[in-house]
Amino acid sequence: MRKSPTLLLPFYLLIAALSGCASSQRAPQEPVPGRAGSGLSYEESAPEQGRQERKALYFAYLTLVVENPDSAGRQIERIAEKYNGYVNEIGSYRAIIRVESGQLDAAIADIEALGKLRRKNILGQDVTEEYQDYQIRLENAEKARGRYLELLNKAETVEEILKVERELERLNETIDLLKGRMARLDHLEAFSTISVELQERKKPGLLGYIGLGVYHAVKWLFVRN
Repeated sequence: MRKSPTLLLPFYLLIAALSGCASSQRAPQEPVPGRAGSGLSYEESAPEQGRQERKALYFAYLTLVVENPDSAGRQIERIAEKYNGYVNEIGSYRAIIRVESGQLDAAIADIEALGKLRRKNILGQDVTEEYQDYQIRLENAEKARGRYLELLNKAETVEEILKVERELERLNETIDLLKGRMARLDHLEAFSTISVELQERKKPGLLGYIGLGVYHAVKWLFVRN
């Protein structure tokens, strides 16, 4: 027997309410280097901030003058392995590696020993608020999914089932996205990034060597006198 629209009204009202709650969760933004996270979206979770350890990512940028950039690149690759890391990019004049964050200073010292350091810059990015925001959105999405699963068990018509399943599919995508972005921040916290620009040392030509010889001879005469 076909149900009266009046009897189904409470069910549709409940779905609409849950849809509004779930859709209010905006898709999280990618972290932007040098900028703080997007902040908390839910006031009821604010007290948890003080109890969570700060989460920071570190990025080192080096410019190194070396005799042979290709050889230096291979040595940088071995340094990454030495400190339980891996190569993210390797080329003739640039190398990007990641090493365990606790070994960052030691890895930088090893790289500096490969040539003459021309520039060094180490940046830190605090992503604590951004990570907390992801956590809160994930918890809310998982709670909403639980309520929709309860509704799915109570649905009696194909139309009701399809509406709930569409919401569940959307929530599952949101949950997977948030988990992926949190996992990426966890990984970048565990493994610091080192970017190295390799510059080949310029060798003087014939005239350059003659000029160097004259310079050292004149310098020796002044020292003698």
